[in-house]
Amino acid sequence: MTTPTAAPFFIAKVEPDGTQCDAWPEQPLLLSMEQGGIDWPSSCRNGTCRTCLGQLVEGTVRYAIEWPGLTAEEKEEGCVLPCVAYPTSDVVLQGSAI
Repeated sequence: MTTPTAAPFFIAKVEPDGTQCDAWPEQPLLLSMEQGGIDWPSSCRNGTCRTCLGQLVEGTVRYAIEWPGLTAEEKEEGCVLPCVAYPTSDVVLQGSAI
């Protein structure tokens, strides 16, 4: 019997233009997007400046830090910080309007 293994990578898709790239579960989404040629705003890369704030339209992420710089309300609304968010599935992100 073969034991199922986790996917080696997921797909990150950016709306509204539909650009996509490989998203590696062991690195932050922002890094995967940059490696995939997606231009996404960023600055601090530690979850505090909020420059990379986006909306998680589909999929799930995890954070390696306890406080990723989001309010409880923002988390409920699906906001993510790609600089510190690690994909746990395929994801669809939409840029923030701030």
